[in-house]
Amino acid sequence: MYTIRDIARLAAVSVATVSGVLNNKPTVKPALVDRVKKAMDALDYHPDQVARSLRVRRTCTVGMVIADVTNPFFTDVIRGVEKEAQSNGYSVILCDSNEDPTLERNYLSMLFSRRVDGVLLVPTSSTSAQESRIHKRFPIVLIDRVPLGFTGDAIMTDNFSAAYDGTRHLIDLGHRQIGIITGHLNLSNGLDRLEGFRKALQEENVALPDKYLQQGDFQLESGYRCGLKLMQLPIPPTAIFSCNNKMTLGLMRALGELHVHCPEAVSILGFDDFEWSAYFTPRLTTIAQPTYEMGRQAMQILLRKLQSTKNDGLSEGSRVTVVKLKAELRVRDSTTSPATRRDMQKENAAIEIIN
Repeated sequence: MYTIRDIARLAAVSVATVSGVLNNKPTVKPALVDRVKKAMDALDYHPDQVARSLRVRRTCTVGMVIADVTNPFFTDVIRGVEKEAQSNGYSVILCDSNEDPTLERNYLSMLFSRRVDGVLLVPTSSTSAQESRIHKRFPIVLIDRVPLGFTGDAIMTDNFSAAYDGTRHLIDLGHRQIGIITGHLNLSNGLDRLEGFRKALQEENVALPDKYLQQGDFQLESGYRCGLKLMQLPIPPTAIFSCNNKMTLGLMRALGELHVHCPEAVSILGFDDFEWSAYFTPRLTTIAQPTYEMGRQAMQILLRKLQSTKNDGLSEGSRVTVVKLKAELRVRDSTTSPATRRDMQKENAAIEIIN
C-alpha cells in the first residue's frame, strides 16, 4: 500500500505539498497540484478517509434528504448541490424521504450515525420538536420549504411574489373566475403561494369561492382529483393556477379525460418549469424556479456554517441566513383571455352546425 511519501517521491515534491493537495489548500501552486494528482493516478492512490476524518474530526461528507426523488424539480437542485460540494472537496449522501416524515427521521438518524458534517434538508412536516433535535446534532440548511415558525438557515424561492405575479398575469388577461390547486399549507412554499394568489385577487376585488380553492399535496394524483372537482362545477373557473409541476400533470390528465380543451375552455398556469413544458400541447405557461442556483447556494450556506462551527463551535446564537430567490414567469400557450375562449367556442359551434 502506497503512502503520501511515495506520492511525494514520484511527484518530486515535499510531503507537505502532497498533504496540502489532499487537504485542498489554496496555497499550493496549480503546477504542483497537477504533478501530485498525476502521481496519485499513476500509483492508484486513494486516501484513507476514515483515518483522515478521525484525525481532523471532519468527514468532508454532507447528507441531503429530499422529499421526492421522482420530482424533476429536485434534479437540478441536487446538481447544484453536488457541483458546489465537489468544488470544495465534499461528498454528498443523497436520501429520498418520499414525503414520509417517519422515513425522513430514519434517514436523519442514519446520517448522524455516519458522522456527516452537516445536512441539507427538504422537510416533509412541521414537527418543531424534531427540528430542535436536528439542530443539536449537526449544522443544517433547509431547502425549498420550511415548517411554519422555523427560525434556522434556509433557501427557497420567493413563493409569495412568484404566485402574485403569475396570478396578475391571469387577471391582466381578463380572468375573474380563477381556481387554485394548492400544496401542503403547513409548509412555507404551499402557504406562501396561496397567500400571493389571494393578494393579487384582493387587489382587483376578484372573489375566490370556496369551491375554487382545492387543496392538494404536491402529488400527481391530487392534481388530477382537484382538477376533476374544479371542471365539474356548475360554473367552472376560466383559469386554474396549479401550485407545482406534478399536480399540473395530474390536472392536465383530468382535462384530457373530461375532453376539456386548454386554453379554449380553461387557461392553465403551473408552478415549476420542467424540460418538457415547452413540448406540451399547448405549451405550458409556468413559473420557473431557479433550481440549480437554489442547490448551489444551499451548499454555500452550509459550508459557511461548517467553517463557523469549526472556528466557534455550534451555538444557539449563530447568525441565521435566509435567502429567497426570484422566480421567472414564462408565458406560453396555455393561458389566454376568456374573451378569446368565448370566440373559440363560438367558432367551434359554428363549424359543428355547418358540418
